[in-house]
Parts: sequence; C-alpha cells; structure tokens
Amino acid sequence: MKPQPAGQFEWIETAAGVALVCRALEPFAAHVFSTRQWTLGSPTLTDDRRRAAWRELAEVMGRDAHHLARLQQVHGSAVVVRRGGEAFNGDLLPQADIVVSTDPDAVVAIQTADCTPILLVDRQSGAVAAAHAGWRGLAARVPSVAVRALLEQSGSRPQDLVAAVGPAISAARYEVGDDVRARFEQAGFSGDQLRRWFPTQTRAQHWLFDGWESARGQLEEAGVPAPQIHIAALCTASHPDVFCSYRRDGKLAGRMAAAIRTKKLELRTEN
Repeated sequence: MKPQPAGQFEWIETAAGVALVCRALEPFAAHVFSTRQWTLGSPTLTDDRRRAAWRELAEVMGRDAHHLARLQQVHGSAVVVRRGGEAFNGDLLPQADIVVSTDPDAVVAIQTADCTPILLVDRQSGAVAAAHAGWRGLAARVPSVAVRALLEQSGSRPQDLVAAVGPAISAARYEVGDDVRARFEQAGFSGDQLRRWFPTQTRAQHWLFDGWESARGQLEEAGVPAPQIHIAALCTASHPDVFCSYRRDGKLAGRMAAAIRTKKLELRTEN
C-alpha cells in the first residue's frame, strides 16, 4: 500500500512503475520521483541492467538516454550545467551533486536511497535543476547553491522558482552523532536553525536530524517563497515496499531517481 504524500504531491502510474509527482511543478516541468518498483530500485544490478535502468527513466521522461544528464555524486555542492547542443557521455559522469539545465531536450537526474532529492524549476525561463543532498550536502548548503546556480543560468529571480523535495529519510528514523551537528555549526548555521534541524537529543552525543526541514529552511533563506516549497514528507526508511533506504538495507539498498526537464519548449510551440 502506498503511503499518503503531503500537500501537492500525488502518485502516478508509469510504464516503469509507480512514481511520485508534485502538482505545483507540473505546469512548468515534466518530472518524477521513482520508487523501488523501477529497475533502478533493484538491490543487484549488472552494468547492462544499470544502463537499462537509466534508459527506462529517460523513456518515461519522453527522451532517450543520450539526453539524460546525470552525475557521479560525491556528497558535495559542485554544480554541472547542461546547455543545449552539448554531447553527453553516459559512461563518463562528472563529479557533482547539482545539475542545472536550460536545454528543453535534456533530462537532468540524481539518485538517492535516503538522501534528500530536490527538484527546481524557474517558472519564467523554464530552466530546471536536480540536487542530491545528504547530511553532508545540506551542511555544504546544496539547496542554496542550487538556487543560485539556477538563477545564474536563467537570469530570473528567486520568487520565480518552485521547489519539490521528494522522499527522504525522516528525522524519526535518522539518528546522527555530534560530529554531524558540529559540521553544521562550523558551516555557520544559526542556533535557531540547529535547534530546528536537530530537534531531539536521543542519547549522549547523538541527535535526530531533520533533512526535510533543513532543505526547506535553506531554500527559504535563498529566497524561494515558502508557499512555493513543497515537501513530500515521505520517509524512505519507513516504507520498505515502496522506497529504497540505505539506512534500512545497507549495501542491498537499490536506488531511486529524481528527474526533471523543462516544458518551456512545448509551451512556446503551442502559442
């Protein structure tokens, strides 16, 4: 049974399996948050099956694998920009955790298995971004870096952005050590932010960490209006039939994708 998402999110059926979408993004960007049902969600994939899994994602998004821009994720805040006409080599991935595109033919995607997936679209230009943010990425300010990178490419304003934060591990299932909290302190986050993002001390030198609220707070701080930030509020660790979770399953965890492409080209050709 599928868990009920919050707010603007809803379940859809695709050729690859069930997926989650955010209604607030739909007028501007085709997008999906995939689930464990998809080929990518398998705990064991050969190289051929992994390529097939990414082809599957591209096809669901209405493109082929040559138009799928993804990353070798390294838990940082580096940005890759995909522009129109650029060739993409699916076997040679850039090391980064944020990918931005102004190319209507491109699909940009990241993968997760507990980390926070963030999709962004600029309602004016159609430029899109996908960002991967575990606790290290959130400590490195991935949400605000993604907003800044998108605005630099689109020439627009933060108030024109819409953000969707997909399924990720919840605070209730995510105990971390003092070293994690210290990284956020060292990064210059305020005491109020630390209190909200590390709401409960579970035992000596251990805290619950709320990645959903950290992502929300950083997006707001970057200028995205609060009503335009949408959180699915679905815990990957709590729903084994639906989501992949590294915290729950370890090395046997599969992966989920968050993918987005602009609809701006389609909107222009209809006028």
